[in-house]
Amino acid sequence: MFAFERQEVKLENGDLSLAFEFNLDDRYRFRPTLSIPARPFFDWESIPLEQLEILAFQIGMTELVSYWKIACPKRVIVKPFGLNQNQVKFWKKLYYNGLGEFLYLNGISVSEEGLMRLESIGNPTFAKVDLPLDERTLVPVGGGKDSVVTLECLRGQMPVVPMIVNPRGATLNCVSTAGYGENDFIVINRTLDPTMLQLNKEGYLNGHTPFSALLAFIGVLVAFGSRSRYIALSNENSANESTVPGTNINHQYSKSIEFERDFRNYVAENMNDKVQYFSFLRQLSELQIAKLFAQCEAYHPVFRSCNVGSKTDSWCGHCPKCLFTWIILSPFLSREKLTAIFGKDLMNDESLRPIYEQLNGTAPVKPFECVGTVEEVRACINAGISAGSMTATFAKSPERVPVSSVPELVEGPTIDVILNRFNNEHFLPEKFEQILKSRLYV
Repeated sequence: MFAFERQEVKLENGDLSLAFEFNLDDRYRFRPTLSIPARPFFDWESIPLEQLEILAFQIGMTELVSYWKIACPKRVIVKPFGLNQNQVKFWKKLYYNGLGEFLYLNGISVSEEGLMRLESIGNPTFAKVDLPLDERTLVPVGGGKDSVVTLECLRGQMPVVPMIVNPRGATLNCVSTAGYGENDFIVINRTLDPTMLQLNKEGYLNGHTPFSALLAFIGVLVAFGSRSRYIALSNENSANESTVPGTNINHQYSKSIEFERDFRNYVAENMNDKVQYFSFLRQLSELQIAKLFAQCEAYHPVFRSCNVGSKTDSWCGHCPKCLFTWIILSPFLSREKLTAIFGKDLMNDESLRPIYEQLNGTAPVKPFECVGTVEEVRACINAGISAGSMTATFAKSPERVPVSSVPELVEGPTIDVILNRFNNEHFLPEKFEQILKSRLYV
């Protein structure tokens, strides 16, 4: 049995702090926390406590799955608030699809209905948040190329406030490069309970959870605190592609248009229908984003998309994110510039061949990472072969066949075809769509 026992919301000297308590089989208790330091544009005091509790509860429900997955008990009891049938349906779908990679890699075969029995105690009614919102836009910044493109497109066009969860070198350097001072952006400090980390070391189940869903609910809380109408994510159209072909298993599920639609409906029905959550880059492919980012030269020395090197603020040079980022930027930046960014020439590192084959579709499964489509990777390879910049790829070992002599790797649409696509399945307000198109077709 797993229980969401209680939550705690405190406001002190303008700082907001949240804490949640989870209980696993009355053996282990977990207490993750979230704190948001004061900023001049916050007005937490005018939000009724009951409504603040509701906003915090959504974050607790999202944190829940990270601790539940340790043992995957069949019964989950939610005590702080009641949940109606539609809310239960929303959370079970998020947990199931958000844990798709976790279930796959741990060999767990279960249906969405059979994942857990989600029960709640109390009256299933939420007090909607009814507050005036300004024409301000929150932009979550992760330190990679995508959020930089969103930030650069929107700042100067409207009031924009960057938002960072657990700041690190790359995120701080990106907002600093954009011209934001210490009090001009929002910081979210999130802690994981050490008991969970210890249990993971001892062999309890571990794996990927839907972090972007957590970011979404944090964004809604912060939007009301800062009176911001818009939350502009940087999730591209490529995030909709399944990681395991022929299945619905998607490492990026909580970045997909499907989650975005479900989330928007949930927020409108249960919290407020005025706040607008959407991905500013949803109409674009990773290739189009790379083209825009290539023009943001001031950020080239400071951005980082490598999860492995996040703690040291570096490119590890050995993971799918590093290799994919190199490949997707290769049509727009010279090999010399890419080598300067990554610290070495990734195209001549034979150890990366297995990852390369996962990215280009010759391996059966894509990397479980936030990377673009096989089609985009092949288009970049095609362009590199034509330009002569890919001919040395992984050719150090004589028994290996250079990619330039493997024609199946260059099948598919060209870069120009992909660059001229514009996906119409999105939720951008009209003025944001106009800004994006004006930047893309300069």
